[in-house]
Amino acid sequence: MNWTRTIGAGVVGGIVLWIAAFVLHGLVMGSTYMKYPEVFTQEEANPLWFLLIEILIAIPAAIIFAKTRGSWSAGVLGGVIFGFWIGLFGFFPQFFNPLVIEGFPYYLAWCWAGINMILSLILGAVLGGIIKAS
Repeated sequence: MNWTRTIGAGVVGGIVLWIAAFVLHGLVMGSTYMKYPEVFTQEEANPLWFLLIEILIAIPAAIIFAKTRGSWSAGVLGGVIFGFWIGLFGFFPQFFNPLVIEGFPYYLAWCWAGINMILSLILGAVLGGIIKAS
């Protein structure tokens, strides 16, 4: 495993996740969130914190992918398959939100689970494109 390439892939993947999450949550779902002011009432956070968190999510994913690279198909397809399996880990926990956040609509749990899966597939595609099989 090439550590420099792997960490670099994680950073690039984190940046791509940050942009994709902004598009999905900010542009696509933004007007939906505004319908629930009782749920989404927090002050806006600094977007750079979101970037940092996305990178901190993507780097371990890149390390896991690099260490198991031989188990996945070559190229982007292998990364997308990896992203699917990683996405399952984040898919079902989204259904805790309606249980613990007062006023959180159940259908938003499905939306968030779907967004999580989309983001995982995107991250996998990025990692598959950067981290080559050895």
